Amino acid sequence: QVQLVESGGGLVQPRGSLRLSCAASGRTFSSYAMGWFRQAPEKEREFVAAISWTGDSTAYADSVKGRFTISRDNPKNTVYLQMNSLKPEDTAVYYCAALPGGAYYSGTFYRPTEYVSWGQGTQVTVSS
Repeated sequence: QVQLVESGGGLVQPRGSLRLSCAASGRTFSSYAMGWFRQAPEKEREFVAAISWTGDSTAYADSVKGRFTISRDNPKNTVYLQMNSLKPEDTAVYYCAALPGGAYYSGTFYRPTEYVSWGQGTQVTVSS
């Protein structure tokens, strides 16, 4: 399986921007679809965005649509989450995760249980 390490989190003011990165180890990265999830204190882990293994298809939670963009660079074994117009309610630990490539097209990419590998998470705090 692929190992994942997130980076890029931090403290940002409302309406600011951050770009999260998720570096993957292993030669099979390009065969996985990838997802971003987040978890706020005392809340369940929730889906944020997903991208197919080729990068030609993406999906977003309604709460971030139009503000967040997921992308990937397969030669660099990295997936990104560009977050713009951040709000205090975006505050959470953000996790990237790997999904078997075929599962993306089954439409179950929003379920955490479908993912086979997880990073350790990176904290994003949106506050003035």
